[in-house]
Amino acid sequence: MWPYELWIGLRYTRAKRRNHFISFISLISMAGIALGVTALIVVLSVMNGFQEELRTRILGVASHLEITGAGEVLADWPALDAQVRRHPEVRGTAPYVRGQGLLAHGADTRGAMIRGVLPERESEVSDLAREMKAGRLSDLAPGEYRIILGLELARALGVVPGDKVALVIPQGTFTPAGLVPRLKQFTVTGVFQAGMYEYDAGLALIHLADAQRLYRLGEAVSGLRVKLADMERAPFVTRDLARRLTGDYFLSDWTASHANFFRAVAIEKRMMALILTLIVAVAAFNIISTLVMVVTDKQADIAILRTLGASPASIMQIFMVQGSLIGFVGTALGVIGGILLAVNVETIVPLIERALGLDLFPADVYFISELPSKLIWSDVAWTGGVALGLAFLATLYPSWRAARVQPAEALRYE
Repeated sequence: MWPYELWIGLRYTRAKRRNHFISFISLISMAGIALGVTALIVVLSVMNGFQEELRTRILGVASHLEITGAGEVLADWPALDAQVRRHPEVRGTAPYVRGQGLLAHGADTRGAMIRGVLPERESEVSDLAREMKAGRLSDLAPGEYRIILGLELARALGVVPGDKVALVIPQGTFTPAGLVPRLKQFTVTGVFQAGMYEYDAGLALIHLADAQRLYRLGEAVSGLRVKLADMERAPFVTRDLARRLTGDYFLSDWTASHANFFRAVAIEKRMMALILTLIVAVAAFNIISTLVMVVTDKQADIAILRTLGASPASIMQIFMVQGSLIGFVGTALGVIGGILLAVNVETIVPLIERALGLDLFPADVYFISELPSKLIWSDVAWTGGVALGLAFLATLYPSWRAARVQPAEALRYE
């Protein structure tokens, strides 16, 4: 059988009050908690999705781990490659040449990062082979001077596969007329779209042998890119490889090379959670005003209960039940609404964009062109727990005031 404190508390919540303003404040408190919880769950899900999407897209073009030598020159890379591939957590390796270049087509010029790759090895460490919109990565051949451009870079230059572009290398040649930059004509053989504006607008791929000739590296390369079985273990594998490798090498994993970026996203997520938690707190503390008015309205009832033998603790529990119920219903509605919105946000946002005729998330500003969402149940549990906790705390003071009501004073003018 239920304790009478719970029964009376639920009865007070369902009863029609003489003061409709109290009912209105209760509904506002409930709606405020629901709205705050919904907003918090949706924002945390979007931040989770944003972080994971960026990490996936960055590592789809970059690598889990890079190994370079002094001055970004790796002379005997096949020997290093053999050592690295023996590590049990390494799933793929690929050499690369990295340099700056200026691409020109007609009157259009664009700066770009030039990456020399081995097409047959590149698929071991990146997803570029699957991101090709035109042509194939295997179309790059040594001595043919072919180039693959990011989609936005190709649009900026106004080129399509088959067109010619001039690649200007900043490392010049000394002549009697002075320093003359090296220039080589390339044929556009493909276009890729990584889905991240930074790469789509600023990366060009050529064959490793062509890059070695252009940058005068001989048989050397800039470094070795490594793919791991578990990218979350990159820092541990980096330290392990540093102990195993014989030679002077510089090792950098993705958590170090993009540390500031991912740290900024994590800090932003925490700050957004804190700000939205304050919204939930404001709504929860509205319960205080609601219960204070209820206590004032129910003083005669409290006095009668006290004269019938109810203890101050029982009176306190009655009003705690009433306030907690407001918090529970608001939190439940907020959790349900937050889950539904978080799961469907990738569908809802395009509908809003089409309805308003706006691009809410331009790729050149937000790195990605669509709003991702990843619902993590621990975030939902944390949000619901915080909301319920704040609602419970908000019931303590009004319930304590109700417990202090003196029956004689309450019934004096009744």
